[in-house]
Amino acid sequence: MQKDGLDLTPRESGYSMPAEWEKHDAIWLAWPYDPQTFPQVEKVEKAYIRIIEAIHESEDVNLFVKDEGMKQKAMKLLGKNGIDPGKINFIIFDYADVWIRDYGPIFVTDKIKRKLAMVHWIFNAWGKKYQELMRDTGIPWMINQKMKLEYFNPGIVLEGGSIDVNGKGTLLTTEQCLLNKNRNPHLSRKEIENYLKGYLGADHIIWLKKGIAGDDTDGHVDDIARFVDPATILCAYEEDKTDENYPILKENYELLLESKDQDGNHLNIVKLPMPGFVGDESGRLPASYSNFYIGNKVVLVPIFGHENDGLALNIIQRAFKNRKVVGIDCTDIVYGLGTIHCITQQQPAVSEGTVVKFEL
Repeated sequence: MQKDGLDLTPRESGYSMPAEWEKHDAIWLAWPYDPQTFPQVEKVEKAYIRIIEAIHESEDVNLFVKDEGMKQKAMKLLGKNGIDPGKINFIIFDYADVWIRDYGPIFVTDKIKRKLAMVHWIFNAWGKKYQELMRDTGIPWMINQKMKLEYFNPGIVLEGGSIDVNGKGTLLTTEQCLLNKNRNPHLSRKEIENYLKGYLGADHIIWLKKGIAGDDTDGHVDDIARFVDPATILCAYEEDKTDENYPILKENYELLLESKDQDGNHLNIVKLPMPGFVGDESGRLPASYSNFYIGNKVVLVPIFGHENDGLALNIIQRAFKNRKVVGIDCTDIVYGLGTIHCITQQQPAVSEGTVVKFEL
């Protein structure tokens, strides 16, 4: 959109990013296939089946597959588990990997005009760490060739897992990620804030410090702190003082206790436990219960076979009294250095009874 020859931002055009608990039309996923990402890829496929089983009745599932053979394999596995493959929208496209939270579009809505639009940020594989994955930066453009939405291109690097919003104007992020010189070294903190405000509709930015150990994304906020309503944040907290995550998460928690929302009110900060050390002799993996996905009727939570699994599920269930909290075993998914929130992207709804679809 233009005004007097200048491109308008989403905010200037009436759009903002809704909170994740607001109604969705669809969830976006990409089928796992690469043993370089997931050494136990067949077990990861089973976790995907569990995710789709839990979510597909309450929102459309848009599922990327690389080719017809992968589509047939996924359809067969879905059918074996009592899921009608006809209810899944398969999209054949040669994607590099599954991390659609970070390379996929961020959808924004105009609630007055009931319109959906797309923001296409640059994905540089978390600071050019994985050259072979950088081609996934083109996927939002490909999606919009079919969806034909109003399309905004900020021209800077940003991943969806690096931000979280309350839908009222407050955005959470970390200095470790957004101020990292491997993302947008030409931009100041103030300039980055201006992009967040202009392209996501934020009014107020809360900056946390660092992310958890083992996180190759340079501190994505979706592993450490998540809004669960406009005034409440679940904050990952490590009780074991000998754990390397203890000082990191303690600092973030204390920052949140002093933080305020867009209206100047203090937030309700609830501690969410950590699952301890998850990994092997090669090192620690970024396992966190905070990496959950908030669906229309369910909340999908990563679990790791740890004694804190039940406690975390109970805390999240208390935060979402009208949704069913479903634990998904992510002990194999986390070897890819992410879990449920990292492999999903929500498409918010814009009006009752009308779903904006990706048309094949």
